[in-house]
Amino acid sequence: MIDSTSLLNDEQMRKFLSNGFVKLETQLPKHFHERIYEQTEAVFEKDGNPGNNILPRVPELGKIFSDPAVVGGLTSVLGPDYVMHVHRHPHVNRGPNEGGGWHKDSYWGFRKIRSHRTRWAMIFYYPQDTPLEKGPTGVIPGTHCSEGRCENEKDEQHLPITGEAGTCALVHFDLWHRAYPNTLSQMRYMMKFQFTRMSEPVVPAWNCSNRRWNGSKDRFLWAKHWDWHCGGGTLDVSPGISKDSLLAELHDEDDSVRLRAISGLGFLRDPSVTVVDNLAVLLADSNEELRLNAAYALGALGSNALAVLSERLSDRSEDVRLVAAHGLAQMGGLAVPTLLGGLKSEEASHRAFCAFALGDMGKLSGSEAGLALTKLVSDESELVRFTVAEALGFVSCETDEIVRALSSLLKDDSGQVRYEAAYGLARIGSKAGSAVKALTKALYDDENRYVSGHSVTALQRIKSPEANESLLNYLSSSRWCSMTNKESTF
Repeated sequence: MIDSTSLLNDEQMRKFLSNGFVKLETQLPKHFHERIYEQTEAVFEKDGNPGNNILPRVPELGKIFSDPAVVGGLTSVLGPDYVMHVHRHPHVNRGPNEGGGWHKDSYWGFRKIRSHRTRWAMIFYYPQDTPLEKGPTGVIPGTHCSEGRCENEKDEQHLPITGEAGTCALVHFDLWHRAYPNTLSQMRYMMKFQFTRMSEPVVPAWNCSNRRWNGSKDRFLWAKHWDWHCGGGTLDVSPGISKDSLLAELHDEDDSVRLRAISGLGFLRDPSVTVVDNLAVLLADSNEELRLNAAYALGALGSNALAVLSERLSDRSEDVRLVAAHGLAQMGGLAVPTLLGGLKSEEASHRAFCAFALGDMGKLSGSEAGLALTKLVSDESELVRFTVAEALGFVSCETDEIVRALSSLLKDDSGQVRYEAAYGLARIGSKAGSAVKALTKALYDDENRYVSGHSVTALQRIKSPEANESLLNYLSSSRWCSMTNKESTF
């Protein structure tokens, strides 16, 4: 059972939701990290970069992920039933060099509509002291919900994550990051491991002493994410300024003033036509942060904003369609009928955005949405099919129809569709027992390593005798021996 003292506190959770990361300090001694470094060096010298096999090649790394600080951090943001993803990678930064470029991690080259909600996180771990001159990983705080970056790099905050050996950073999967220049003639390792949420939050999973949002009032979307992590009902926050003043500030030349006004109107939740119309204009603003927060604010205004967001879901600009989908997802059940209608659109992107929004709102979308999504398992668009596969795992209605739909998607031509289907069955867990046969076939036969890996996770979570037998048979036959290498084959 987890030690509650190792969970994040309110301030740390607010920092994670606002910045997209928080640092964690492991309790393991320095000589432990030195040993990890030495073992990693030996593996690289003998076999090169082991990639996904870094954990069996350096088994002691597992102690990092059972360290109370790491378990507490992951539990706080992903819930107590999170799982380790099968992709992990030791990143190397051999100096001297100029560092890497800013990027968001892809989903192994696949295009994906990225959810802002914390369903996916990473741990960055340093086995050596990593000061600035050794080329730490750097981040751009607050960019985990942004598709793009500032036009002028000088307007961004670039922050190197430095620390002593054993330092970990808990990072939202979609945060912009890069390797900083390593000015020393030394190797810097950063072990990247990924973790995913298996169930939607109902109550706070961290040490929450006050469910009310006490963070910045300038970013409504941060407050909405806090509310989601709490299970809802926490946004009784006054903007501290009148509606008329907020509306006037929407036309200020300073984007930071406009952003504060947008967020204030979101907190105010005044559904008047004037408020809705003024926010609607901002859905097409050139500033992505303004667009996003306007969409989130409209999502909080109820039925008067529904028509606006629904209309923008058919906009010619994909940027506008994307923020409209986020706004509809934030609206919850009220938006479901509109989104169900959108699943029948002739436009593939429209169907995909509607499927995304239904999935992103989780169980709020209801059983009708789950059944409607199953009708799209044979959609001609790969984008629609893998969005549907992921959404079915999030809505988690746990019906036989959904399990059958996800099982059928394990046979899809697209590797991304298949691995989303396997992960969807993992999220359903024990009620996906009828999928064991299909998962077992994927386990042995699928050429995509992540389909096979996600099938392992699904069978682990189903836990039936049949699932356990299938899993044990597979693991026995495919056991990885960490002591075997080209110099010692038996």
